[in-house]
Amino acid sequence: MSASRAVVVDAPGAHRLVSGPPPEPGPGEVLVRVAAAGICMSDREVYDGHRDPGYVRYPVVPGHEWAGTIEAVGAEVDSSLVGRSTVAEGFRFCGTCERCRNGETSLCVAGYAETGFTCPGAFADHLVVPARLLHLLADGADLRAAALLEPAAVVAAAVRAARPEPGERIAVVGAGTLGLLAAQLLAATSPAELTVIDPRGERAAQALEFGATEARTPAESAAERGRYDLVVETAGAPGTAADSCLLARRGGQVVLTGMFTPGAAGIDPVHLSLSQLTVRSIFGAPSAAWAFAVRAFTAGILDPGPLITHEFPLERYADAVALVGGGDPKTGKVLLRP
Repeated sequence: MSASRAVVVDAPGAHRLVSGPPPEPGPGEVLVRVAAAGICMSDREVYDGHRDPGYVRYPVVPGHEWAGTIEAVGAEVDSSLVGRSTVAEGFRFCGTCERCRNGETSLCVAGYAETGFTCPGAFADHLVVPARLLHLLADGADLRAAALLEPAAVVAAAVRAARPEPGERIAVVGAGTLGLLAAQLLAATSPAELTVIDPRGERAAQALEFGATEARTPAESAAERGRYDLVVETAGAPGTAADSCLLARRGGQVVLTGMFTPGAAGIDPVHLSLSQLTVRSIFGAPSAAWAFAVRAFTAGILDPGPLITHEFPLERYADAVALVGGGDPKTGKVLLRP
């Protein structure tokens, strides 16, 4: 087998492209050739050194959003998996703690471990993952689009938590990758209204192509406070959690999926209490949400491909990561293509 390359971030702001023999899968593991890997703000935070130290281990090969083809299997793994297209869950959950046994694998209490943050990720020609985390794709699946199934699984977790009913008024706060994927999944639930809110008018307008019925800026949506049965927050901006609660009707639901940083505005407990809101938060995705997202992708309900605007080889990792969070509204999803 030819040499395998990987991007290694040794410390914030310091990376190198290394080359060597492909990693070997151990018992219960598979070796995957990466077809495409997405870059998100979490990857930018790893490179900039802004990720919480408890959720990254340097040096690290980043890359938690990916799709690829199984090239080899370790002991105790079915050899018929070789050649199959796949994605895999990022959380390396234990599978035996109470939370895992209850199906809440993203709440595993055995300690945080995740592909691309504490374990080698997919900014590489190959990666090794536990076979138990695989979600196989249909033959001929678009692996370029499938690289976005990790954020799609997060959105699926939010939709499954909210359980929207047909005819509801729904708002999605944020028109980034999570917001536009949320629009696709929520449009499939037949809402009466599906409004996507983002200060970037161009991004909000793009949501109309993904199933939204309206696109608005925060200023335009200020008059709609107290209107929505369900609000799905995807932006993680300093004020969007509090603003999302104001958009919900009394007795409504709010699901927070954005990754907030210290100093974000708090939710008013008086408003929360008097409005009798149900507020849920999502961090990662349990196994059931992954299965949901893959089914939706296979059925054509979920089509992440149009979100992709830029693709780079591994050698241009620095250029690729600089685009993410750069503020250009024309920058959508950025991929590395080994």
